[in-house]
Amino acid sequence: MSTLRFGQNLLKASVVFLRTELSFALVNRKPVVPGHVLVCPLRPVERFGDLHPDEVSDLFSAAQRVGKLVQKHFSATSLTITIQDGPEAGQTVKHVHVHVLPRRAGDFKHNDSVYDELQKHDREDEGRSIPVEIRGRNG
Repeated sequence: MSTLRFGQNLLKASVVFLRTELSFALVNRKPVVPGHVLVCPLRPVERFGDLHPDEVSDLFSAAQRVGKLVQKHFSATSLTITIQDGPEAGQTVKHVHVHVLPRRAGDFKHNDSVYDELQKHDREDEGRSIPVEIRGRNG
């Protein structure tokens, strides 16, 4: 498959650094922290509750796998894993996606400011297009 759908966007398969039977992962084009990645179901589904049980399982298995990868690669000590499910929750791309962010002590003045940054980031990035590849990125 040469392209994948991410909401209203078509992605080149080359930006995907992990693909499972039902999910894929890519680096966020405007990361909130270095290593901020997205894990998405292959099937373009807008809301989390509309995923089939096997898609939920695969999505979270992939998010767990990606979390271990980015935590190690970016020398993080923790992870923030979140889904913005619906417009009032800050979802701007109409395709379920799990944000996986490697975290370190002191990366935000107030720990929960990461959520404010995600909201701000999504408002500023409503015109997002193809995210960059993880290959070649420095932590």
